[in-house]
Amino acid sequence: MSRLIPDDLKAQMIRNAYDVMEERADDHPPVVKLFIGNATWLLSEIDPFYDDIAFGLCDLGMGYPELGNVSISELEAARHPTLNIPVERDEHFVPSYPMSVYTEAARMSQQITTDREKMAIAQLTLMNRPK
Repeated sequence: MSRLIPDDLKAQMIRNAYDVMEERADDHPPVVKLFIGNATWLLSEIDPFYDDIAFGLCDLGMGYPELGNVSISELEAARHPTLNIPVERDEHFVPSYPMSVYTEAARMSQQITTDREKMAIAQLTLMNRPK
């Protein structure tokens, strides 16, 4: 069991990965939100064959959030450089949108955000974007 991702959430993230691999779905809501200082991760999938690798929206707090993979063991070992605190899970995070909306809002804001107004604008932007 991961310190950051409880078994029930890990199971959901593995199911999400299988959905993507088997082309059943490709835009899940994030399952967990992790943070430390200005860095934030919204993760939706865990590789079912190598469960140390998660996929999601990663923001190191430098203005360039991006979708990608991250090592769970590296996140568990990370400490804030000045406060010496570990990465934590936001236990109150409840996703309201699929990852694409969080990604668009982060692109527009240059950081991961859950601000309702920014999320609504991001959702409208995606809905109105030519396919």
